[in-house]
Amino acid sequence: MTFGSLRRLLPQFLLALSIMLVPAALRAEPAPVDVAPGPLAARTTSAADASSETALGGDETRTRFLIGLERSTEFQVFSLSNPNRVIVDLPQINMQLPPDTAGRPVGLVSAFRAGVSAPGKSRIVIEVKEPVVVESAKIENTKDGKGHRLALEIVPVGTGATKTAKKAFSAPYALGAAGLQPPLPLPAVRPDVKAAKAFKPVIVIDPGHGGHDSGAIKNGTVEKDVVLAFSKVLKQKIDSTGRYKVVMTRDKDVFVELGERNAFAERNKANLFIAVHADYAGGNTQARGAAIYSLRNSLADSLERSAKGDLPERVLLGAEAEKVKKASVDGDIAAVKDILADLAGRELDMTKERTSIFSQSIIEFMGASTTMRGEPDQQAGFRVLKTAQFPSVLIELAYVTNKEDAERLRSDAWRDKVADSIATAVDTYFNRQIARLPM
Repeated sequence: MTFGSLRRLLPQFLLALSIMLVPAALRAEPAPVDVAPGPLAARTTSAADASSETALGGDETRTRFLIGLERSTEFQVFSLSNPNRVIVDLPQINMQLPPDTAGRPVGLVSAFRAGVSAPGKSRIVIEVKEPVVVESAKIENTKDGKGHRLALEIVPVGTGATKTAKKAFSAPYALGAAGLQPPLPLPAVRPDVKAAKAFKPVIVIDPGHGGHDSGAIKNGTVEKDVVLAFSKVLKQKIDSTGRYKVVMTRDKDVFVELGERNAFAERNKANLFIAVHADYAGGNTQARGAAIYSLRNSLADSLERSAKGDLPERVLLGAEAEKVKKASVDGDIAAVKDILADLAGRELDMTKERTSIFSQSIIEFMGASTTMRGEPDQQAGFRVLKTAQFPSVLIELAYVTNKEDAERLRSDAWRDKVADSIATAVDTYFNRQIARLPM
């Protein structure tokens, strides 16, 4: 298990920690960036022209705040007290704030600023003169219909229209955060748009050999060529479902180091790793059929023990430790390390279980499309399988040393049929609850 996999556990823990520390987390300031007031025309042709009407106006009973946007987007809006302010969270896009008020309050608004709150995220902080509630927040088209803007209606908490709202807002945050207004609902999103943005498991397909490493050669069949051709068909089959992100360690005739194949999967945050090879049986021309390899149990156990043994020392190093120390109440991160080490240990156990489930799924469906060995579920210590970070299997499609198998490896019809069965196995695997759990 690499340090990269441990880093993937950190966001899960920090999320839980931030929930316990909601008031403090929401008071965090965004990193300032330059967001020029006035029209965005110089930066985008589709930006909202908020200058066509008052972008900030009203009085102390109701204030309207307009934010020009280059496109319609999702957002969250909520209010805070001590100090009093309104927070607007958006993706990191071009925006247009109202003209600078030169320090003069306008209605309920005393000042405002924008910045980057996280990678790919923007935050606008609107300082207000008293506790307020955002009565409405919606994306509007500009009058010319060419742009968009986010329109906020801000009213004091004390007005009759908001007394009921304040009572409702305060109840869920009674533990030291009664001044919070929870985020307003996100704008409605069409089901097809929502599905397109949904998380897609990452599947890495690793065609063996390549470049100067031709792999097994026999019966007019070159391993590096047939496994690449098969992998491209498999990628197309899995891609066509729309449920996954599929990447390949190589998509042409190039050599990729064994260590780089695993590193590639780690960089792409793989949820599944499939190595594709063809087998060779020396002088035994009768040997034929496909087999599925997973990491030998003894090596898997050794890898697991090694990773678990030094987990407490490998988690929360450097900047990560400082972040948690600042967020914790007493600065003691020993308990945090123990929790993360426990989570990482569970991840190792779960990876072994997922690998076994996926292997069985491939054997079941692939066995209906092509000849399998008498005992297709095999174990070995292949280097590309030596990871505790994600389920990994190596598929030996067929033997190049068997004439019938070699002919199949070169057949487009056979590739289509077998790739279809493996794609079905992938779907079946991810339909299992354990496969959908976070790694």
